[in-house]
Amino acid sequence: MSASISYLTGGGSRRHVAKLVAHFGETPLSQMTQEAIDGAASAIYPHIDAQTQGGTINAYIHTPVSAIMHHVLGDNCPTIRRPKGAGGRPRVVFMWPEDARAIIAEADQIDEEFGLYLRVLIYTGMRKGEAQDILAADVRPEERSAWLRDSKNEDPRMLKLRLELVGPLLAHLARHPDRVHFFRWRGNAYLYWLLKRARMAACGLPCPKYWTKGWEEPEYRLRFVTFHVFRHSWATWMRRYGGADVQGLAATGNWRNVRSAERYSHVVASEEWNRVDNLPSMDVMAGNVRGKAAGG
Repeated sequence: MSASISYLTGGGSRRHVAKLVAHFGETPLSQMTQEAIDGAASAIYPHIDAQTQGGTINAYIHTPVSAIMHHVLGDNCPTIRRPKGAGGRPRVVFMWPEDARAIIAEADQIDEEFGLYLRVLIYTGMRKGEAQDILAADVRPEERSAWLRDSKNEDPRMLKLRLELVGPLLAHLARHPDRVHFFRWRGNAYLYWLLKRARMAACGLPCPKYWTKGWEEPEYRLRFVTFHVFRHSWATWMRRYGGADVQGLAATGNWRNVRSAERYSHVVASEEWNRVDNLPSMDVMAGNVRGKAAGG
């Protein structure tokens, strides 16, 4: 990629980027057209069908190329069309409040700071990495606010803190006055293990304090809970209990546009569901065995 090849060697997945570098060689970025990028996909991964495995091709080809081109060209970067199915099938997986409560209660017992971390996730909708990166100086419990300087979509945003977070956040800041980041974790592996311990404990299952060779996680009801499920749960609760519509979710800044928040449009029953009260009753004692006929 001419003078820009050095940018490729430093971005994205090393394995996939190496193949891109080998394919494009000294091609200048000015010649990185949509046709060239799509052609690279079929040339480098001929065994992957872009029509049925668009998400894979997007991850291997389009995403790293797009990231590098945006890094080099900034606002002058052309739009790169992603293959069909690149976004995957949107899913909404969330926790009911009692499950979140149980997991966080167990997290408190395992590590008090981890319990606070999960509370911040469930009440702000922040991604796992965003909560790790937030600075201690940007958390203002007395103002019930926190400033997120950077995010996945590169849009800074102000967060409103729930009242019950104020006390624990103030106490945490007082215990750690010299910290740069609010939370102490910078990696992922240990956090994932803490969450595994908490969700298993919430289901009454034992989990070793540290992983040992041969140990395998069993199947259980809350195994689906990941850190991103806390984000999904926040959005679902905002819709179901907070009364926010899709436009309102997008307005929080947790998503860049309404389209990204539309996956939560169905977590609240529409007004049409009110008609369920007119269906025939199965309870003879209710005196409405036949129900109410439409137009009758």
